[in-house]
Amino acid sequence: MRILALLCITSLCLGAVWAVPAKERRKVEKMNDDLELYDLDNYDLTLDNYGEIIDLSNYEELYDYGDFAPKVEVGTLAPRPKDPVALPTLGAAAEPLKPQPPSPPAPIPAQGLPSCPLCLCIGTSVYCDDADLEHIPSLPPETTYLYARFNRIGAIRASDFTGLKKLKRIDLSSNFISWADVDAFHQLSSLQELLLPENRLTALPELPRSIIRLDARLNRIPSAGLRHEAFRDLKQLQFLHLSDNQLDYIPAPLPQSLRSLHLQNNNIQTMHEDTFCDSQDHSQVRRALEDIRLDGNPINLSLFPNAYFCLPRLPTGRFS
Repeated sequence: MRILALLCITSLCLGAVWAVPAKERRKVEKMNDDLELYDLDNYDLTLDNYGEIIDLSNYEELYDYGDFAPKVEVGTLAPRPKDPVALPTLGAAAEPLKPQPPSPPAPIPAQGLPSCPLCLCIGTSVYCDDADLEHIPSLPPETTYLYARFNRIGAIRASDFTGLKKLKRIDLSSNFISWADVDAFHQLSSLQELLLPENRLTALPELPRSIIRLDARLNRIPSAGLRHEAFRDLKQLQFLHLSDNQLDYIPAPLPQSLRSLHLQNNNIQTMHEDTFCDSQDHSQVRRALEDIRLDGNPINLSLFPNAYFCLPRLPTGRFS
């Protein structure tokens, strides 16, 4: 049986060999002869003889790649673009591009710019802090807030704020102001805050009825430097700070709108029973006036027990 199987396999192999074209069969036989020449099982493989084992020089002869190579038609042109207008005109010299001069900036309307050469204007606020000013500078008519602190301003004239109907706050802290015209602020119908601390004032000018906060601490104002009943008609006044001056008595009458009264470190020695409350109306209650400071004065507050019955709390000061 084994002999019969071997005969069948041999006949099949011979048939396959004869089925290969004669030219290709000769190439295969030559390659087989080369393999028999080198007995790979008994051959000593080294780097020096690695290329001698198999000769690959005729490997490409077994396969003809000519049928698979793409056929290129010689002499063809690239397709024309769809838009012939995009093609440059041949023969015509391209004109060089001429640089265009930059357009001038649009003019800024002069009426929109505030006039404050010595200060910094931001919106309707003017900042003149620490600018070595000796007087109030010219201000734009739309000025709402003025800050001119830490300068050398020595006086306030009536003409300094003429026409500034929208001015709400004036801060002149830490200057050398020793006097102010009596009507320097009176015409400022929108003024709400007047800050004059750390100056050399000896008298207060007349204040507009719109004032809400007056700060004149650390000056040299005596009681004689206040007009008679200076604060009676200031119906919107809430903060009155006159500490560290030379006052001899509490300036009365005080408006009902007052919330904070700072008079510490003066020379106040006495007060009237009607200074804060109406002695004839024991039902009166001044709920707004919660902050009264009289410390640092020689007055003994315990000597005036009937002066505080309308207040929500006692003043701060010496009670012995």
